Amino acid sequence: MTVREIKQKVYAVGTNHWDRRLFDELIPLPDGTSYNSYLIIGSEKIALIDAVDPVKQNELLENINKIDVKRIDYVISNHAEQDHSGGIPKVLEVYPMAKVVTNPKCKEFLIEHLLIPEEKFLVVNDNDTISLGNRTLQFIIAPWVHWPETMLTYLKEEKILFPCDLFGSHLATSDLYSTDEAKVYESAKRYYAEIMMPFRKNIQKHITRLNEFKIDVIAPSHGPVHNRPEFILNAYKDWISDNAKNEIVFPYVSMHGSVEKMAEYFIDAVMKRNITIKPFNLTKTDIGELAMALVDAATVVIGTPTVLTGPHPAAVYAAYLCNALRPKTKFISIIGSYGWGGKMPEKLKELTSNLSAELIPPVIARGHPKAGDFQALDTLADTILEKHKGIGIIK
Repeated sequence: MTVREIKQKVYAVGTNHWDRRLFDELIPLPDGTSYNSYLIIGSEKIALIDAVDPVKQNELLENINKIDVKRIDYVISNHAEQDHSGGIPKVLEVYPMAKVVTNPKCKEFLIEHLLIPEEKFLVVNDNDTISLGNRTLQFIIAPWVHWPETMLTYLKEEKILFPCDLFGSHLATSDLYSTDEAKVYESAKRYYAEIMMPFRKNIQKHITRLNEFKIDVIAPSHGPVHNRPEFILNAYKDWISDNAKNEIVFPYVSMHGSVEKMAEYFIDAVMKRNITIKPFNLTKTDIGELAMALVDAATVVIGTPTVLTGPHPAAVYAAYLCNALRPKTKFISIIGSYGWGGKMPEKLKELTSNLSAELIPPVIARGHPKAGDFQALDTLADTILEKHKGIGIIK
C-alpha cells in the first residue's frame, strides 16, 4: 500500500487486505478491509498508532521504511484486538526502544494475548497527554466501543481524531479519503450494524463527549480517512439515535411453502399500507445486509415454520442476531406455521428477550394458510400501521 501524507509529517502507513472475505470467522467482507496505521513525526518523538493484523505486519514495516525513520518512540495501542495490535511484537523487535502506550485494561489484554513484556508499557489514563515535542497526543478512554479497553487518540495541533474502530468501515479502497461517500456510507453502516450497534448507548455518550474537541480529520482503523468529518459524524448520530423509521425488517424461512405463502401475502399487505418492508429469505440472505436493515427499522417480524416443536434453525440464528445486536426496534411479531404442535412462538420470544420491543400478537397457521390466516395477516399489517402512527413515524 502506498504511504500517503494526511498532514505534514502525519502519514498513513497501513495496508489493504483486498481479498479477505471473512472477519473473525463470522462477519462477511464483500469489499475486503484495511488495517490502518498512522505514523506521526514530532520534533522530538515519533509515534505509531496501531500496528495492523499480523498477516500484513511486513507490509507495515516496509511502509515505515519508506519514510526513512530511524526510530519509533511510542506505539499507541487503542485496542488489543489482533487486527489493530497483532503486529506490535514485530514492531518492538525492529524498534526495541519503543514503548507501548495504552490504558491499564488494554495493557492487561496485550500481555495476555500477545505476551508483550510488562516493562514495554507506558500506561495512560483518560485525558492524559504525551508530548512529541511540537505535537501533543491526548487519550480518550472509551470503554465498550466495542471492547472494554478501547480508547481514542487525538492529535491536538492538527485536530486529527484516531478513533480506533469507531467511524470505521470494512472497505479496501485505493482512496485515502472517503471520496465515494455513497459507497463509504454503505460500508460504514454495515460496519456499525455488525460491530457497534450492540453498544449504541455507550456510543451515544462518547460521541456527545467528542463535542469538546475540534476535529478536522477522522482517521479510523479500518476504511478511508474522513477529511469531511461531519459526513460520518452525522451518519452515526442518526444510527445511534432512538429514532426509528417507518420500516419492517422481515427475515423468514419456509420449508414446504406455507410460510412462503404467508410471507408473500404479508409483504403485499404492508406495501399497500405504505410501510417500507425489507424481506430476507434466510436461505439466501447475506447476514450483513440483514444487520444493516436492523439499524433503522421500527418493527421486526420473523417468519418460520415449526421444526421439532421449535423455530427453524435459520430463524433461530436471525432471532439470535437481532437479540445480540440490540437495535432500536420498537415492535416485534412472528408469522409461522405448524403441523401438530410445538412452542415455536414462545421460543422465539425467549430468543429476543434483549429487545426493548412491544410484542404484537403473532399469526400462526396450522398447515397451509387459510382464509382466516390471511385475514389475520391483514390485521397484523393494520396493527403495525397504527403502532407506527402512534410513535409519530407516520403522519
